Amino acid sequence: MNGLSKTSLDLQNSKRIQETNETSLLGESLETLLSQKCGQIAFRDFLKSEFCEENLDFWLACQEFKTSEHSLEELTRRAASIYEEFIGAESPRQVNLDFYTTKAISQSLQQPSPSCFVVAQRKIYSMMENDSFPRFIQSEQYKVLFDAASKHGGLGKHRKALKIRSTGDLMQLDSKPIRPQCELYLLHKARHHAC
Repeated sequence: MNGLSKTSLDLQNSKRIQETNETSLLGESLETLLSQKCGQIAFRDFLKSEFCEENLDFWLACQEFKTSEHSLEELTRRAASIYEEFIGAESPRQVNLDFYTTKAISQSLQQPSPSCFVVAQRKIYSMMENDSFPRFIQSEQYKVLFDAASKHGGLGKHRKALKIRSTGDLMQLDSKPIRPQCELYLLHKARHHAC
Protein backbone atom coordinates (compact mmCIF):
# COMPACT_ATOMS: atom_id res chain seq x y z
CA MET A 1 0.00 0.00 0.00
CA ASN A 2 1.48 3.34 -0.98
CA GLY A 3 1.84 6.21 1.49
CA LEU A 4 -1.00 8.28 -0.01
CA SER A 5 -3.54 5.45 0.24
CA LYS A 6 -2.49 4.68 3.79
CA THR A 7 -2.83 8.34 4.79
CA SER A 8 -6.27 8.57 3.18
CA LEU A 9 -7.36 5.37 4.97
CA ASP A 10 -6.00 6.65 8.28
CA LEU A 11 -7.94 9.92 7.85
CA GLN A 12 -11.17 8.06 7.07
CA ASN A 13 -10.73 5.79 10.11
CA SER A 14 -9.87 8.76 12.30
CA LYS A 15 -12.99 10.63 11.10
CA ARG A 16 -15.21 7.57 11.71
CA ILE A 17 -13.82 7.12 15.24
CA GLN A 18 -14.29 10.83 15.99
CA GLU A 19 -17.90 10.75 14.73
CA THR A 20 -18.65 7.65 16.84
CA ASN A 21 -17.11 9.30 19.89
CA GLU A 22 -19.04 12.54 19.34
CA THR A 23 -22.33 10.68 18.92
CA SER A 24 -21.76 8.65 22.07
CA LEU A 25 -20.86 11.82 24.00
CA LEU A 26 -24.48 12.93 23.80
CA GLY A 27 -25.37 10.51 26.57
CA GLU A 28 -22.13 10.58 28.43
CA SER A 29 -22.92 13.41 30.82
CA LEU A 30 -25.28 16.25 31.51
CA GLU A 31 -22.35 18.63 31.12
CA THR A 32 -21.70 17.42 27.57
CA LEU A 33 -25.38 17.61 26.70
CA LEU A 34 -25.73 21.17 28.02
CA SER A 35 -22.62 22.33 26.17
CA GLN A 36 -24.55 21.94 22.91
CA LYS A 37 -27.52 24.09 21.86
CA CYS A 38 -29.41 21.09 20.48
CA GLY A 39 -28.79 19.20 23.72
CA GLN A 40 -30.24 22.10 25.68
CA ILE A 41 -33.31 22.20 23.41
CA ALA A 42 -33.98 18.46 23.67
CA PHE A 43 -33.37 18.37 27.43
CA ARG A 44 -35.63 21.39 27.97
CA ASP A 45 -38.39 19.68 25.97
CA PHE A 46 -38.01 16.65 28.21
CA LEU A 47 -38.06 18.75 31.40
CA LYS A 48 -41.13 20.57 30.11
CA SER A 49 -42.90 17.22 29.75
CA GLU A 50 -42.09 16.63 33.42
CA PHE A 51 -43.18 20.17 34.42
CA CYS A 52 -39.73 21.21 35.65
CA GLU A 53 -38.13 23.15 32.77
CA GLU A 54 -37.51 26.02 35.18
CA ASN A 55 -34.53 24.06 36.51
CA LEU A 56 -32.70 24.26 33.18
CA ASP A 57 -33.83 27.84 32.59
CA PHE A 58 -32.46 28.82 36.01
CA TRP A 59 -29.18 27.00 35.36
CA LEU A 60 -28.79 28.74 31.99
CA ALA A 61 -29.64 32.15 33.50
CA CYS A 62 -26.95 31.57 36.16
CA GLN A 63 -24.41 30.54 33.48
CA GLU A 64 -25.07 33.74 31.55
CA PHE A 65 -24.99 35.80 34.75
CA LYS A 66 -21.62 34.55 35.97
CA THR A 67 -19.87 34.65 32.60
CA SER A 68 -21.06 37.99 31.17
CA GLU A 69 -19.38 41.30 31.70
CA HIS A 70 -21.86 43.55 33.54
CA SER A 71 -21.58 46.94 35.16
CA LEU A 72 -22.41 46.94 38.88
CA GLU A 73 -25.80 48.47 38.10
CA GLU A 74 -26.58 45.85 35.43
CA LEU A 75 -25.30 43.05 37.70
CA THR A 76 -27.63 44.21 40.48
CA ARG A 77 -30.60 44.46 38.11
CA ARG A 78 -29.95 41.05 36.56
CA ALA A 79 -29.42 39.38 39.97
CA ALA A 80 -32.73 40.80 41.21
CA SER A 81 -34.46 39.59 38.05
CA ILE A 82 -33.15 36.02 38.47
CA TYR A 83 -34.15 36.07 42.14
CA GLU A 84 -37.66 37.30 41.35
CA GLU A 85 -38.20 34.80 38.55
CA PHE A 86 -36.73 31.67 40.14
CA ILE A 87 -36.04 31.99 43.87
CA GLY A 88 -38.31 34.41 45.75
CA ALA A 89 -41.39 33.19 47.62
CA GLU A 90 -43.71 34.62 44.94
CA SER A 91 -41.56 33.49 42.00
CA PRO A 92 -43.60 32.34 39.01
CA ARG A 93 -41.04 29.65 38.13
CA GLN A 94 -39.59 28.83 41.53
CA VAL A 95 -36.81 26.24 41.69
CA ASN A 96 -36.46 23.89 44.63
CA LEU A 97 -33.80 25.35 46.94
CA ASP A 98 -33.36 25.01 50.67
CA PHE A 99 -34.01 27.90 53.06
CA TYR A 100 -30.32 28.59 53.79
CA THR A 101 -29.34 28.85 50.10
CA THR A 102 -32.30 31.12 49.40
CA LYS A 103 -31.45 33.32 52.39
CA ALA A 104 -27.77 33.60 51.38
CA ILE A 105 -28.75 34.70 47.88
CA SER A 106 -31.29 37.17 49.25
CA GLN A 107 -28.60 38.75 51.44
CA SER A 108 -26.12 38.91 48.56
CA LEU A 109 -28.52 40.91 46.38
CA GLN A 110 -27.43 44.14 48.09
CA GLN A 111 -23.99 43.83 46.50
CA PRO A 112 -24.14 40.91 44.06
CA SER A 113 -21.07 39.36 42.54
CA PRO A 114 -20.90 37.06 39.51
CA SER A 115 -20.69 34.14 41.94
CA CYS A 116 -23.80 34.93 44.03
CA PHE A 117 -25.83 32.10 42.43
CA VAL A 118 -23.04 29.50 42.23
CA VAL A 119 -24.22 27.37 45.18
CA ALA A 120 -27.83 27.41 44.02
CA GLN A 121 -26.80 26.66 40.45
CA ARG A 122 -24.70 23.72 41.62
CA LYS A 123 -27.64 22.33 43.64
CA ILE A 124 -30.04 22.58 40.70
CA TYR A 125 -27.45 21.03 38.36
CA SER A 126 -26.98 18.15 40.78
CA MET A 127 -30.72 17.62 40.96
CA MET A 128 -30.98 17.54 37.15
CA GLU A 129 -27.93 15.28 36.84
CA ASN A 130 -29.10 12.73 39.39
CA ASP A 131 -32.85 12.85 38.83
CA SER A 132 -33.88 14.14 35.40
CA PHE A 133 -30.88 13.23 33.23
CA PRO A 134 -31.08 9.44 33.78
CA ARG A 135 -34.76 9.54 32.72
CA PHE A 136 -33.93 11.81 29.79
CA ILE A 137 -31.49 9.31 28.25
CA GLN A 138 -34.37 6.80 28.22
CA SER A 139 -36.78 9.29 26.60
CA GLU A 140 -38.08 9.82 23.07
CA GLN A 141 -36.41 13.26 22.98
CA TYR A 142 -33.02 11.68 23.56
CA LYS A 143 -33.66 8.95 20.99
CA VAL A 144 -34.50 11.54 18.31
CA LEU A 145 -31.43 13.64 19.19
CA PHE A 146 -29.13 10.61 19.21
CA ASP A 147 -30.53 9.30 15.90
CA ALA A 148 -30.08 12.72 14.30
CA ALA A 149 -26.47 12.89 15.48
CA SER A 150 -25.81 9.39 14.17
CA LYS A 151 -27.36 10.07 10.75
CA HIS A 152 -25.34 13.23 10.21
CA GLY A 153 -21.94 11.84 11.07
CA GLY A 154 -21.44 13.24 14.50
CA LEU A 155 -21.52 16.78 15.76
CA GLY A 156 -18.96 18.49 13.55
CA LYS A 157 -21.17 19.86 10.75
CA HIS A 158 -23.13 23.08 11.13
CA ARG A 159 -26.11 24.65 9.37
CA LYS A 160 -28.08 27.84 9.84
CA ALA A 161 -30.84 27.94 12.46
CA LEU A 162 -34.47 27.36 11.56
CA LYS A 163 -37.67 29.08 12.57
CA ILE A 164 -40.33 26.47 13.10
CA ARG A 165 -43.99 27.05 13.91
CA SER A 166 -45.41 24.40 16.21
CA THR A 167 -48.85 24.41 17.83
CA GLY A 168 -49.32 28.13 17.48
CA ASP A 169 -46.12 29.29 19.10
CA LEU A 170 -43.01 30.28 17.20
CA MET A 171 -39.84 28.53 18.20
CA GLN A 172 -37.03 30.87 17.25
CA LEU A 173 -33.37 30.24 17.44
CA ASP A 174 -30.81 32.91 16.83
CA SER A 175 -28.94 33.07 13.55
CA LYS A 176 -25.94 31.24 14.95
CA PRO A 177 -25.10 27.98 13.21
CA ILE A 178 -26.78 24.91 14.62
CA ARG A 179 -25.88 21.32 14.04
CA PRO A 180 -27.81 18.99 11.75
CA GLN A 181 -29.15 16.93 14.64
CA CYS A 182 -30.74 20.11 16.00
CA GLU A 183 -32.49 20.62 12.69
CA LEU A 184 -33.72 17.03 12.66
CA TYR A 185 -34.80 17.24 16.28
CA LEU A 186 -36.72 20.48 15.65
CA LEU A 187 -38.34 19.09 12.49
CA HIS A 188 -39.39 15.95 14.36
CA LYS A 189 -40.80 18.10 17.16
CA ALA A 190 -42.72 20.29 14.68
CA ARG A 191 -44.20 17.24 12.95
CA HIS A 192 -45.18 15.69 16.26
CA HIS A 193 -46.99 18.86 17.37
CA ALA A 194 -48.74 19.23 14.01
CA CYS A 195 -50.46 15.85 14.42
